[in-house]
Amino acid sequence: MLAIIDYGMGNLRSVQKGFERVGQEAVISGDPAVIAAADKVVLPGVGAFEDAMTELKRRDMIGPIRDTIEADKPFLGICLGLQLLFEVSHEHGRQEGLGILGGDCVRFELPPEYSVPHMGWNQISIPRRPPILDGIDEGTYFYFVHSYYVVPSDAEVVACETDYGVRFCSMIWRGNMFATQFHPEKSQADGLKILKNFAELGG
Repeated sequence: MLAIIDYGMGNLRSVQKGFERVGQEAVISGDPAVIAAADKVVLPGVGAFEDAMTELKRRDMIGPIRDTIEADKPFLGICLGLQLLFEVSHEHGRQEGLGILGGDCVRFELPPEYSVPHMGWNQISIPRRPPILDGIDEGTYFYFVHSYYVVPSDAEVVACETDYGVRFCSMIWRGNMFATQFHPEKSQADGLKILKNFAELGG
């Protein structure tokens, strides 16, 4: 079973529809027991970091997320779901994240010709190629909407980078844990290819 975590934030239905389009049933659930029992877990997210952490704690989702990753079950974070994996976000002060990966989430500080949030299509470069990027070419465009980006303390977890006035980490990969700053569910055929690759991973 593939489960999408419902914690009251994120475009859950569009993620579910993306998986359905590639022939993968996906259950949206806010039940910690369902998430704990799932073979694959997706953590999407749109919105404020602090609110997301508050809701994950309130809904008892922290344990199932940690257990999924520690068990090396396939795990996919999307957008805010990437940022939450890190130790600290500097959105509206210092906010504690899940701390699964070392590093910070920081705001774009860019010249005035760059608008923030970074919104729209941009390219990825692939210094390390994870299995969910099978069939995805260097320089492929994906859809982004974000004002903050992650700065991992361990460069070895960086799978993709993107340029937007600064070169930033746009995808991480460690074991069966993957997370993207871009939205595969909004990135047309190439995004659906990523979802398909994830759905087909072995446990």
